Amino acid sequence: MKANDIIFADLSTYTPKASMAFYEAVFGWKYYLSDAYCAAYLGDRAVSGLYETPEKFKQMRMPHFWMTYMQVTDLESVVEKSKQIGGIVEMNYEMDGFGKVALIRDPQGAGFTLYEGDKLQNARTKDTRNTLIWNELHVSDLEKVIPFYQGVLEWDFKPNEDESYQVINQRGDYIADLLQIQNQYKGKYEYWVCTFGVEDLASTKKRILENGGNLISDEESRMLFTDNSGEAFFYIKEV
Repeated sequence: MKANDIIFADLSTYTPKASMAFYEAVFGWKYYLSDAYCAAYLGDRAVSGLYETPEKFKQMRMPHFWMTYMQVTDLESVVEKSKQIGGIVEMNYEMDGFGKVALIRDPQGAGFTLYEGDKLQNARTKDTRNTLIWNELHVSDLEKVIPFYQGVLEWDFKPNEDESYQVINQRGDYIADLLQIQNQYKGKYEYWVCTFGVEDLASTKKRILENGGNLISDEESRMLFTDNSGEAFFYIKEV
């Protein structure tokens, strides 16, 4: 397993049954319940997860959201680093038979999950339909988060011409994107966004809209939607 890489994503939702019905219709996933957590499968492959938003976050009126997971080799060390350089630790616990998990917010407020263990398999692919294929971070101020991720996950950031950055891991692999987007376009939250590969943009768009999703933007090569909650953002892109 590769440390400090993105390996997984799951959905926090107030309405698990409605959310499962949406993603089953759109991506053909099948959900299996275990200890209040629902694992989504595509055939015999685990591709994502889903859980009901904890009461703590419901009281805060946090929206439905997709969560990005990073695998680390020493979770406690990374958690301590994040505290020292401006991160907020929302949750930090160990699950018997699964591993250690921590939910962190970066200095702009974007949440992500750290995982230490060998039970959660890498679900991200490069070109498999109806799977997670990419992740990117949308924030309103790049300068407030770059030092944080450099210090916590030892990532490098390679600037592009359009004020975005390529996220580079310790081995020199390009693993994600960082974009600065003002709140008037992205809303008040800062967040990690998932991209799912699909066979055809037009037919997938049709299924999303028919099942209560909303088109946010069409960038020709990919499209940004919310699911039927009207809150959880995700991209689709042809593979």
